[in-house]
Amino acid sequence: MQQLISRFLSDESGATAIEYCLIAAGLSIVIVTAVNGIGSTLNTRFTSVNTSLK
Repeated sequence: MQQLISRFLSDESGATAIEYCLIAAGLSIVIVTAVNGIGSTLNTRFTSVNTSLK
């Protein structure tokens, strides 16, 4: 039983999955922030074009 517990505690395969999850979460935050900034800029430009066409 003690050997089973020591093998369980030394197993790090779940840590790798958690690391990949954290990397994916960080990348998704960066992507959402960038897309949000681009969307705001495009909205301003389309509003400017719409105003100049009227």
